[in-house]
Amino acid sequence: MLLIILSPDTISFQQCRKMNGKTFIDQLKREVFISDKPTRIVSLVPSITDFLHHLELDDEVVGITKFCILPESWYASKQRVGGTKTINLDVIDELKPDLIIGNKEENTKEDIKKLSKSYPVWMSDVNSFEDAIDMIYKLGEVLSRKNECSLLANSILTSFNELMDIGNSKSVLYFIWHKPDYVVGSSTYVNSILDKLGFVNHCQQKRYPILDELSLSSPDYVFLSSEPFPFSTRHENHFQQKFPNSKIIYVKGEMFSWYGSYMLQTTDYVKNQLKTFL
Repeated sequence: MLLIILSPDTISFQQCRKMNGKTFIDQLKREVFISDKPTRIVSLVPSITDFLHHLELDDEVVGITKFCILPESWYASKQRVGGTKTINLDVIDELKPDLIIGNKEENTKEDIKKLSKSYPVWMSDVNSFEDAIDMIYKLGEVLSRKNECSLLANSILTSFNELMDIGNSKSVLYFIWHKPDYVVGSSTYVNSILDKLGFVNHCQQKRYPILDELSLSSPDYVFLSSEPFPFSTRHENHFQQKFPNSKIIYVKGEMFSWYGSYMLQTTDYVKNQLKTFL
């Protein structure tokens, strides 16, 4: 029997890993080498954490952020690694992940750059309904859950197609913050969801402009989101004065901003709750 002993200089740890893995392309078009069937996953994105739970990766997920409130069982039991924009790098080092999943908008460029030097970091970039479906398929490959993710994507597509006219082409201003009053513009995931449901976004400026910088007439509806700013009935007079001809509706923000498996809850919410206010 021939025994070959490799010195540390002969083969690197990264090279060893590449013997049992594959290179994937994330949504930022980055090449990321990921080991076969990751077993120590850290999620830096609340909606993706919920998505991983949907895929029954309870044992594999070892770390989440303090904003990953769903599922509640994970929020209570999983190691928290800080906020989405205030990641505790030392805690992540202790977890020794073999996969970190982040998002361009949720996480800071600086944190992702630091983490990518030591760990495989797969980045999502979801600005539309189509991007969300693409993310599901891509992560299905990364996580060896292709069949489950294909079924999920098909269910989401079917559910949204059944509601594509519920908005009846009515105009909407969707507010996410107060003082200053930020609205959702185009080139955003929320805008895409509104469009998919048959609404027309009354704000066509890109991203998240401030209301005072715009010149807008009253839309049919003003949607006040529950997150990231916690709008409540005490804010109604402020917006009713600005838009006297609009109907003010409080909406559950996660239903319009979370992607992945949560999109199935979006269609249930629109059909069974939001529809009654329109």
